[in-house]
Amino acid sequence: MSRILALDTSTDACSVALSLDGEILYEFVIEPRRHTHLLLPMVERLLAQAGTALNSLDAIAFGRGPGSFAGIRIATGAAQGLALGADLPLLPISTLAAMAVSARALNSGHSHVLTALDARMDEVYWGAFDISGALPQALMEESVRSPADAEAPVHEGDWLAVGSGWRYTEQMPAALTAKVADKDESICPDARAMLVLAQAQLVTEGGVAPELALPVYLREGAWKKRDQQ
Repeated sequence: MSRILALDTSTDACSVALSLDGEILYEFVIEPRRHTHLLLPMVERLLAQAGTALNSLDAIAFGRGPGSFAGIRIATGAAQGLALGADLPLLPISTLAAMAVSARALNSGHSHVLTALDARMDEVYWGAFDISGALPQALMEESVRSPADAEAPVHEGDWLAVGSGWRYTEQMPAALTAKVADKDESICPDARAMLVLAQAQLVTEGGVAPELALPVYLREGAWKKRDQQ
């Protein structure tokens, strides 16, 4: 197993997870607008608890989005700074794929999940995944769309629905919501779930240089709309 640090600040939650040859240390808090104050102290605590140094790790993973514009930038910037200082590669991780990992851990019996994050401005960040295997497999491109335009790929059986975007269920097409058997709006992107994806990504693709690890907003002109967040 690899030694990986994972960070996520893409929603109101702030989480850090550290995998050391199979052992996982983890911190998770929900404190909106305090991520810049919380993130690095959380990293320092986990490293101290593990009795290890940052430069002894193999890579740093971070939630690259979609999610809160400010939150994604915080995690990206922190990961880039830590990686540069310790000469480590970065592993950008999809927040929606991380939610699919958490959905799989529910042991709900469902093999397919629809992930939806509240994107504000009456839109959702949308994804669909097959979670029948060891890792989630994307069934459609991640997108930002209105709840009324939400759709699912053709699939025999019911869907598990997770994420804050499902608060807009009443605005979604009836043909879609009729396919949803179970729903959990509390699931959000999580650094511990990102470790699962990061371990596989490091083995199959390797990491990227810090300057090449970029956030994914999905919404064009994201920072032009900052006043509308």
